[in-house]
Amino acid sequence: MITASDALIENQSEIKIPWGAVLILVLGAFISILDSSIVNVALPRMMAVFGASTENIQWVLTGYMLAAGVVIPISGYLCKRFGSKRIYILALVVFTLGSLFCGLAWSTNSIIIARIVQAVGGGMLMPVSMSMLYFMVPEEKSGIALGVWGIAAAMAPAIGPTLGGYLVDSFSWRWIFTINIPIGLLAMALSANYLKETPLNKELKPDLIGSLWIIIACFCLLLALSKGQDWGWSSQNIVTLFVISGFSAVLFFFWEASVPEPLFEMRLFKNPVMLASLAALAVVTILLFSVVFLVPIYAQNLLGYSSLQTGILMMPMALVTGLFMPISGKLFDKFGAFGISLLGLVILIGLTYQLRLLSLDTSYNDLQILLALRAGGIGLAMMPIANAGMLTVPESLVANASALNNLVRQISGSMGVAFTTYMVSRQQAFHLAAFSDNINYGSPATLPVVNQLQSYLASSGVAGDTTWSAAIELIRLQALKQSYMNGINDAIVVLTVIGLLGIPLLFMLTRRQITKQRQKEGILGTGSTVTSSMEI
Repeated sequence: MITASDALIENQSEIKIPWGAVLILVLGAFISILDSSIVNVALPRMMAVFGASTENIQWVLTGYMLAAGVVIPISGYLCKRFGSKRIYILALVVFTLGSLFCGLAWSTNSIIIARIVQAVGGGMLMPVSMSMLYFMVPEEKSGIALGVWGIAAAMAPAIGPTLGGYLVDSFSWRWIFTINIPIGLLAMALSANYLKETPLNKELKPDLIGSLWIIIACFCLLLALSKGQDWGWSSQNIVTLFVISGFSAVLFFFWEASVPEPLFEMRLFKNPVMLASLAALAVVTILLFSVVFLVPIYAQNLLGYSSLQTGILMMPMALVTGLFMPISGKLFDKFGAFGISLLGLVILIGLTYQLRLLSLDTSYNDLQILLALRAGGIGLAMMPIANAGMLTVPESLVANASALNNLVRQISGSMGVAFTTYMVSRQQAFHLAAFSDNINYGSPATLPVVNQLQSYLASSGVAGDTTWSAAIELIRLQALKQSYMNGINDAIVVLTVIGLLGIPLLFMLTRRQITKQRQKEGILGTGSTVTSSMEI
């Protein structure tokens, strides 16, 4: 006898996913995120070529992040008004032209401007591709399709430094940009021929005032997060940016509630499942980007690895994340979001906590394995969390929800890096002060160490009258390294606590909560194909 569940499973197996179209969208999303991280390793080479200062060359990164962040909120309107396919191809054109201009740059200012052009296209590729995926893929298969698409979001930040280091060392720093040109042209041709246009509303009017407020809010917030450590978190500039951002955000919400055709409909912010999904996604993104930021600093500055060695160190982490993304999608389609996302988040939190044991003696292989295992948790948790919220959004709001989803990723990633930088810097100063109090000429342990170092330096050929100052300098450098190491360990503990905050949010992503919200939104179906008695 064939049960209802058997019939549903058989029907699900007959549903086809347009994999060709999905892979085209993955291609665009991947190169977009890749270019936000691949540039890091090339900055020293650019400084030498252009004679730029560290402060000026940082705008190559900051300009990209700001421009990408401010175009994300308006991508939803553009998709609904002009069609997602047109906007996706336009974004590819702008991104590819920006890459060409970057490769031809002749000065610091020219490459910063070219990066901003590149970011305008790159910033739209992620939300637009995600929006198109929900229109193209049947709901019953959205999990595995989004899991494949999510490979771009999870793998690109880790692959970027590896690929960038190889291109810079083997060819030229210009290759990290020009390599995008053939990929962009290929993606344009494939998109024009194989992607289908989404529904559009030619009568939809632009929400110019709402767009202005959200752009100001995002720009000021992202700029404050990126420059807080450099300018000082309590400096007038940073405080002013935060105040303007908060004020603009409040005005944005008041305005959106009063206009007939808002940029973001307030229904999105009244959806508890969507809000829980976004908050949990922010937690996972903070943990992802914080460690992707910390590991290269730890590996190169404290362990002495090269850029290429660091990239190879992080490669298994990226591959494991990419492997688990479609697996989690398949499990999501069968069992729902709660169980798999809880398992992934617990793995992520537990292995993040293990990172607190990192030291100046941690072996290359041990670190590589730990990062790879931790990446499995990211791969399991990220996609189900994001998809659970999107399933409760009516089709008419999918483009806006996709933009909001990607805006949260952008802001939370920046917040994670900014917060981690602040924590490490503050705790390093704390531990260095403690070392200074305990290691001094009056300490019983200090003088024997100095004498031993003097003997070693003298036997190594250092002039006798300089061994004392050389020994003191070695102790000072070791204290700096150890205090920085302790600062990283402290930051890891705080990141673990942030991860724990995500667990209660997952209880809003159960099958029962999703079904209840879908019914409230008037969405047909249950949002899943198989009912499991194990699901809460």
